[in-house]
Order: sequence, then structure tokens, then C-alpha cells
Amino acid sequence: MKIYIVGIGMGGDGTLTQKAVETISSSDVLIGAERMLESFRSLNIPCIAEYRADVIADLLNCKNYGKVSVMMSGDCGFYSGAKKLTKALNGCDIEVISGISTPVYFCSKLQMDWSDMHFVSLHGQKGNIARNVSAHNKTFFLLGGDITADELCRHLCRYGLDDVMIHAGVDLSYESEQIISGTAREIAAGRRIDGLAALIAVNSSYEKYMRTSVPDDEFVRGKVPMTKSEARGIIVSGLEIGNDSICWDIGCGTGSVSVEMAMRCTDGRVYAVDNNSDAIDLTKQNSVNFHCDNIESIFGDASDVIKALPAPDCVFIGGSKGQIRQITECAIRKNPSVKLTVSAVSLETLQQALAVFDELELEADITQIAVTRTKKIGTHTMLSAENPVFIIKRKFG
Repeated sequence: MKIYIVGIGMGGDGTLTQKAVETISSSDVLIGAERMLESFRSLNIPCIAEYRADVIADLLNCKNYGKVSVMMSGDCGFYSGAKKLTKALNGCDIEVISGISTPVYFCSKLQMDWSDMHFVSLHGQKGNIARNVSAHNKTFFLLGGDITADELCRHLCRYGLDDVMIHAGVDLSYESEQIISGTAREIAAGRRIDGLAALIAVNSSYEKYMRTSVPDDEFVRGKVPMTKSEARGIIVSGLEIGNDSICWDIGCGTGSVSVEMAMRCTDGRVYAVDNNSDAIDLTKQNSVNFHCDNIESIFGDASDVIKALPAPDCVFIGGSKGQIRQITECAIRKNPSVKLTVSAVSLETLQQALAVFDELELEADITQIAVTRTKKIGTHTMLSAENPVFIIKRKFG
């Protein structure tokens, strides 16, 4: 039995490649979702309406169908079920036939170059919409599930990205095809956009570099303590946050560390925890101001809250209310390889952190920084010292 996994393009006959047409036409059996089979029933080839990879694999393992074409929408290499199916058919004789993907078709309609495009799938899943748009010039969203194009635009407006240019493609390649263009504000205020949709956001004011040690005065401040820019830069860079990392910021204060964490994990998530309601309010405000919809601000006692959080890749403890041990133990239990950093501005907190590291047999890398800034008084430049900060980082190796 020879199995072909065929990308059938956008759904209309006009987006099928010649190779796909020849493969499908000469097959003994066609398998795919019902809407994909509709255009090929006139070939009088037996059809099996099925899209679940495990069920398809079971069908093909039970019977020799000869030459089989399993059809996938778009291209098999772009957010396709082909990945899961190929794994399920391990050991079978498989050939993949490429198709025309949604961004290729859509960008050709817009006469837009897509070589610098960033891709996000919201098909049946959540994603960090505002953070991705803020970090990239062009962002392609494959929509599906709960969020529509107009709701995505309203989300962008909530995070201050009203003026981003939006192109929404609906029912692409079908007779009902529509392409709607306008700012996020304009589309958000319009009618609901239903149907199979894709969206491209073009942000001319995107972040052209990774910000580190964001100046303190850019954050909304209150009477809540904040990790200052110089210490923040060392702490966040030392955590080696990946693009899809799960981060905890315990004792988030104003959310300054949460924001810089979020800028690094564009496809990840930051859980900002504090038992001070003012701190949570400030963190939410700063999340919006820095377009960080990948920050979840949680009010409550850290030792209780973190029990329900997903396993972290990186943890920063900036305020623990004496719970360094409980927080550290929970983080390590969820992920033994977690990257962990504690900051201390008092000798008592330093002593507690070191005691916890010793008890849990964690090797500590300790840095103490003392920042002195300058300020102008009359004709003289005076030195103004910040409080010394101890940074206790888990060391590996």
C-alpha cells in the first residue's frame, strides 16, 4: 500500500497543483474531512470521510487499500494534521505532496511579500495576540475556534494597538471570498466577520529590538516596591527565558519583571503573583501599556496560588512574605530543572534564601550589585546611590 498525504490548497479547484490532481485522480481510495471530499466525489473513487489521525492510521493498518490519498487543507507543512498523521503511520510507505498554504495565497492577493512574516495559529487554541503583533512588523494569524477577525481587532485595541493595519481574508479561494482591510479600530467597530478566516496585522511601530532594563519611569508606579532597571536586567537575562517559556514572577509588585519576562516569551506565559491588590492592579496596567497579553496577574498568597499553576521553566522570587522554601519546593517538584532566581535587599532575606538553597541541595550563584546614579543639582553632578541588591541564582553544573 502506498499512502500519499496530499495538500489540496485552499479548497477550490483552482488552488490544486498538477501533482495533487494527478495523485488524487489515480488513487484507489480518498480519505479526508467531508468538505475536502466534496470536490472529488465526481471521480467515482471510494471516499472515507475521516480527519482524525489515529482513526485514519487504524483504518490503513487494518486493510490494504492499494494507492491511498489522504487529503489535508492548505500545505502539509503549515499547521497541518499531516505532522500527527505521519507519526501515526510510522513504518508505512508515505509520500507527501505539497499544496498552496493560506499565507501564500492571501499574500499573493494582497501583493505582499511574506518572507519576513511571523506566523501564529489560533485554530482551536489561544495565542498571545498583542505581544506577537507588538514584536513583529507582519504577523499572520490562522483563525478558527472562538476568536473571529473582529474580536481579534477588539483585543488589539484593548492593548493600545488601535492603529495597526489589518487585512482579513474570509473564505479565501471560494466564490464567497472577501478581503477586508482597515485599522484594528475600524474593523473592531464594524460588523462581525464570520467564515473561514485568516488575518495579517502590519505594525509599522513594532519593537525592532529586545528591550532590556526598561527605564523605571516608563512604568506606572504606585507605593508598591519595584525592581529597578539595572537589577531587573541582570535578573531577567540570567533566567535565560525562551520564546515559549512558562515564567513565574512571585511578588510581582508593579510588574516590571513580568513585563520584561513577557517580552522574551512571545509564545509563552508569565504568571504574576502578589497578595497586594494594588500590586496586581499596577501589573495589569503595565501589561496593557507594554502590549503584554501573555501576562496573567493573580491575586493571592503565593504558596497557595502556585499549586494550580503550570510547571515553570523560569521563576523569579522578588517578594515571598517568608515563603521562599514553599515556593522553591513547589517549583522544583513541578520541574526539577527549573531556573530560579531570588532577589534580596535585606540580610535576613539573603540568609533565608541561602538556607533554603542549602537545605534543598541547590548550588547558589550569588551576585551583589550596588547602583549609583547621577543627578544635577545646580552646576554640579551629584551621586545618588540605590539600595544594594543581592541576586541569588540557581547554578547548574
